[in-house]
Amino acid sequence: MTSPLSPDQPRGYYGKFGGAYLPEILVATFRELETAFAAAQADPAFWREYETLMGEYSCRPTPLTFAENLTRDFGGARIFVKREDLNHTGAHKANNVMGQGLLVRRMGKKRVIAETGAGQHGVATATMAAKFGFECTIYMGEVDVERQRPNVFWMERLGARVVPVKDGSRTLKDAINEAFRDWAANMDSTHYVLGTACGPHPFPTMVTYFQSIIGQELRKQVVERTGRLPRRIYACVGGGSNALGVFSAFLDDTAVELVGVEAGGRGLPTHRHAARLASQDASIGVAQGYRTYFLQNSDGQMLETHSVAAGLDYIGVSPILAHLRDTGRVRFESATDAEVVAALALAVRREGLIPALESAHAFAQACKEAPGLPPDDVIVINQSGRGDKDIFTVADAFGDPAWEDFIRRKAASYERKP
Repeated sequence: MTSPLSPDQPRGYYGKFGGAYLPEILVATFRELETAFAAAQADPAFWREYETLMGEYSCRPTPLTFAENLTRDFGGARIFVKREDLNHTGAHKANNVMGQGLLVRRMGKKRVIAETGAGQHGVATATMAAKFGFECTIYMGEVDVERQRPNVFWMERLGARVVPVKDGSRTLKDAINEAFRDWAANMDSTHYVLGTACGPHPFPTMVTYFQSIIGQELRKQVVERTGRLPRRIYACVGGGSNALGVFSAFLDDTAVELVGVEAGGRGLPTHRHAARLASQDASIGVAQGYRTYFLQNSDGQMLETHSVAAGLDYIGVSPILAHLRDTGRVRFESATDAEVVAALALAVRREGLIPALESAHAFAQACKEAPGLPPDDVIVINQSGRGDKDIFTVADAFGDPAWEDFIRRKAASYERKP
């Protein structure tokens, strides 16, 4: 198995994006990782071991579900949903962390660290560490710790130490910064399980390699089910791992339109969003070890971002996706918080699907566009995660009085305890 996307220049560049901008202290560690990853890629037994692990431990292949009711409601293209929410731990994140876990075992390291925003990557990394017997530390912005408390609970039960990051905006970018500081101090014993297709080379390539299992499965499934390739594929975009995973098998099929959906937050005109490729607010810069589009001011200082979905609330984006945007292979759109909550409600009520708020961005855009396509067209939504992690945020957005009453009663019962 070779990577579906390989850098077109040495040192991990995709066009003018990517690279490895490293402090000298980390150069040897990254060389070690590059060597280990290249050896694994060149070993057919490694990919077979990976596929076996994911089949036995993580419910792969995940199914392709026909959204019959939504298809009938919109009267346009047939809508299918790739069910990464049925992966073990509830999201596509397991694909990457289990692959990196096998790599860590090959390298002989005993400790893993990770950053997380929505918490799904943290849970997946803690799960992998429990299975392989690694010590585990998870860095998470203090804001995200509060809005993703159920995931924090499970990370701690799995044996991970969760460290709330109180610097900066106290979200994903700050968690990444803190994880890199840890790695620089503990590189001999520790591997950083970066959760998305960002960061210095080889992380964008490596994460895409493991996530490509999504697109490989989908290509076979959709042809078997419909006799054709899809007209469009929709995926939400934070850092970019689930999007690259599902897009990777179709990059050479120019008749298949690939649509990445970013966090429009409170609307692009408000500048309270996290849309790097679908807005005019981002510019090219270097941060966190790589070159891509960042939401930054004219002095190169990172801007505050906003999204109802913690996993999309990030200032940068994969250099691979930046390259695919600039070359015109992937179209990027954005969905506002309000559109996302409405799309989630629609998927729940009409299909019995509970997408994560991140995934609901892809549903929102697909629902806008499906009615305008002919009925014999096929579109696919990548449901990258399930929404139970978002119960507090979603219940608040819905303004459910019964839920609010439950929270008040629960809080009061804790206050009464001695």
